[in-house]
Amino acid sequence: MVPALRYLSGACRRARGGFPGGFSAACRPAQGRPWQLCQGGRRASTRPETVLKSVSSWQALHGVAPVRSSAVANQSLHNSFDVVIIGGGIVGLASARALILRHPALSIGVLEKEKDLAVHQTGHNSGVIHSGIYYKPESLKAKLCVQGAALIYEYCNQKGISYKQCGKLIVAVEQEEIPRLQALYERGLQNGVQGLRLIQQEDIKKKEPYCRGLMAIDCPYTGIVDYRQVALSFAQDFQEAGGFVLTNFEVKDIEMAKEGPSGSKDETKYPIVIRNTKGEEVQCQYVVTCAGLYSDRISELSGCNPDPRIVPFRGDYLLLKPEKCYLVKGNIYPVPDSRFPFLGVHFTPRMDGSIWLGPNAVLAFKREGYKPFDFSARDVMDVIMKSGLIKLVFQNFSYGVNEMYKACFLSATVKHLQKFIPEITVSDILRGPAGVRAQALDRDGNLVEDFVFDGGVGDIGNRILHVRNAPSPAATSSLAISVMIADEVQQKFKL
Repeated sequence: MVPALRYLSGACRRARGGFPGGFSAACRPAQGRPWQLCQGGRRASTRPETVLKSVSSWQALHGVAPVRSSAVANQSLHNSFDVVIIGGGIVGLASARALILRHPALSIGVLEKEKDLAVHQTGHNSGVIHSGIYYKPESLKAKLCVQGAALIYEYCNQKGISYKQCGKLIVAVEQEEIPRLQALYERGLQNGVQGLRLIQQEDIKKKEPYCRGLMAIDCPYTGIVDYRQVALSFAQDFQEAGGFVLTNFEVKDIEMAKEGPSGSKDETKYPIVIRNTKGEEVQCQYVVTCAGLYSDRISELSGCNPDPRIVPFRGDYLLLKPEKCYLVKGNIYPVPDSRFPFLGVHFTPRMDGSIWLGPNAVLAFKREGYKPFDFSARDVMDVIMKSGLIKLVFQNFSYGVNEMYKACFLSATVKHLQKFIPEITVSDILRGPAGVRAQALDRDGNLVEDFVFDGGVGDIGNRILHVRNAPSPAATSSLAISVMIADEVQQKFKL
């Protein structure tokens, strides 16, 4: 397995110009080939009830004319594709969009196990457009985040998607945090983050009147957006360019087609068979997997290496009551402690005007376990037996106990929040939503912090690209990631 995502020379430099003419051109029909919303030469499932409904739902909500799937309009179409993307989250949809805009002659399909798109990590995150300050200089995480933020802002402007560039303060409230804050500032400068400045107490008050702190980093480039809205816009672009999205298609098996007595053209041209839990099949030439919480299992289904394993961590948010939302104007973050793997509880404004507080980070007992008592025996056994979780727990025992305590007792979280905004009390807080983070973990208990993807060996391995780890801030980086994936697909599959 490739230990880290190979960064093709120039891929990130091309992120802004990855499509001829930039995003304006990318959002227009391919040259000489008009968009056909409800018909066309693409192949799709013969089961129209599995086809995308969420895009139309989003369009109806936002007053956009609905786009029907091509499969609904032409039920005689076949179930064969040149390229199939497994996973309908923001990374999968951005990658599908990038591929079809770059290769308009190919038939490309997206398979999503849920009835709607972008409902898991994409639909359960904080909505922050990150600036790229936290990440190791020269890492893919840093490069893709900085470039991805610029691309997200540009895309939202092109598409009329609402966002707020409300900024972020990373605040030191203790003297011992100031050296770490200054080191973080230097890291941000190395990463090329725009507009960073160190500010003192009086300037903190100007930005956040109710926030106390000794010193802070002002990150004016940080913003907020509804990433599910962005992801569904990617899906709309993909469909309008001729792509197909098949929902309710939970992948159960990926294998090479067995040569039948007929020796049909499809068996030769589309040698990979993807089968779902209902026994339905899709055939294709090549596969790209962007399966998020299930990336290790999907890799294992195809006979490829399942490591690093995915360990689900639930992040619980609290809500500031509406009458107290005036206390927070922008994002307020603590100074991260490098000894621990997560950023800590922070204040996050949302596009709807609410304020989220959190998240914590506790082990989830189910990969899609958004509630404390959601449980899957298989998921728990996988975490215990196949990952390095036990070693991680021993390495971060005190941190884990503290996170569990805060998850159980609101007063403990509020005590932490009061370090930044003393006016907040327990009576100002409500329990809010939760998300589950797909944390890749190696067998030694180390968090896999950067992007990882690989293929495999043999006939099927040469036709598959697995995006094994797309860590936070993958939503911010999604457009930059998609260009890199499109580059790798083009090179690996000789498209």
